[in-house]
Amino acid sequence: MRVAVIGAGIIGITTAWELVQDGHEVTVFERRGAAAEESSFANAGVVAPGYVTPWAAPGMPGKVLRHLLGRHAPVRLSLPLSGSELAWMWKWWRACKLETYLANRSRMQRLAFYSRARLHQLTAELELEYDRSPGYMVLLRAEQDAQLVEPGLQVLREAGVAFRQIGSDEARRIEPALNPDTALLGAIHLPEDEVANCRQFALLLKTEAQRLGVKFEFNTTVAHIDRAQPATFFIAGETAPRSFDAVVLCAGLDSATLLRPLGIKIPMAAVYGYSVSASVREPLNAPRSALMDERYKVAISRMGNRVRVAGSAEIGGAPDKKRAASLQTLYKVLQDWFPGAAHTSNAAAHVQEWKGARPMLADGPPILGASGLPGLWLNLGHGSSGWALSCGSALAVADLMAGKTPDIDMEGLDLSRLKASGN
Repeated sequence: MRVAVIGAGIIGITTAWELVQDGHEVTVFERRGAAAEESSFANAGVVAPGYVTPWAAPGMPGKVLRHLLGRHAPVRLSLPLSGSELAWMWKWWRACKLETYLANRSRMQRLAFYSRARLHQLTAELELEYDRSPGYMVLLRAEQDAQLVEPGLQVLREAGVAFRQIGSDEARRIEPALNPDTALLGAIHLPEDEVANCRQFALLLKTEAQRLGVKFEFNTTVAHIDRAQPATFFIAGETAPRSFDAVVLCAGLDSATLLRPLGIKIPMAAVYGYSVSASVREPLNAPRSALMDERYKVAISRMGNRVRVAGSAEIGGAPDKKRAASLQTLYKVLQDWFPGAAHTSNAAAHVQEWKGARPMLADGPPILGASGLPGLWLNLGHGSSGWALSCGSALAVADLMAGKTPDIDMEGLDLSRLKASGN
């Protein structure tokens, strides 16, 4: 088939790769000037399937309200919220019920483990070399943090995730550069998880896809999809339509905008995240792999010769307006744990500050598979877990398009989930 993929982030590129592997003629359309320029650009890079869970969880509304008052709050609202954002928050609140959460958590973790296996397979088969380090550690500053993390440990046990609860001395042996002056009760160590550079992987896989014939059209914005022929769409500034045998929508937040005129309403909102990337000043003072500060929900990752600090969940606001307080929290956590590890004083030369929109569905899992309209397929709504879910999502969608049964249970991962829940 002649297939168009709309979007060249990590979701679009992995999808294009799986489709060309199946023998399709693939063209990728991207409104940016290069691949992986938005949500895939500077995320934390953590691949930890056991920690891939819905944001919509029991008790989360209360936690969000409490966090809003904190100076270094991990969750923030930028007022005023739009009507669509308020509607999304209402659907999110409804999805926080225990039964809904448990079902969606199972779906996301099933997909995350499947995706990690595919990521490792592609990395080995294609001999891809990108910044990655094994191991992941959740830092617990005090007893309060240990109590709050306990329900999450039960989730890991149920998922069969290998982890150890360790004391501060062992945590410091695993990460010798941890600041001895910052109080540390202990940590959760997950040796089979990892950190890997999402954008580097995306660009490498893009090159491999091009080698097999995939075409990329950058600076190309899809204006709208033809309602009568959903495998046909119009490019902004062009009068003639682009027609294909099939279209796969992987355009992040723009996916919901393109689907709305077709009668498909996707409850998706931008939940913005921040990151700071800085070059390593002294390797001995830098982290070896990936860590998460449980109290502030901030990840610190080693990316080759750079350190990346990522966190925050901001609802509302604009993509080009960075909140100073969110960035200050990232610098604080880096200074708490790894002072002097990175060049952070001269921003122009060494530091990259980034804000990206996570295309998040109200209940958590992405939507994969048929749209219900002829020729139009969906691979969207991965939220903050796009990197962790990308390879598995792409393979599953490609299998469905080929008429094959995916090697993963697709229950609850397609559009019927939203219809069943009334979302």
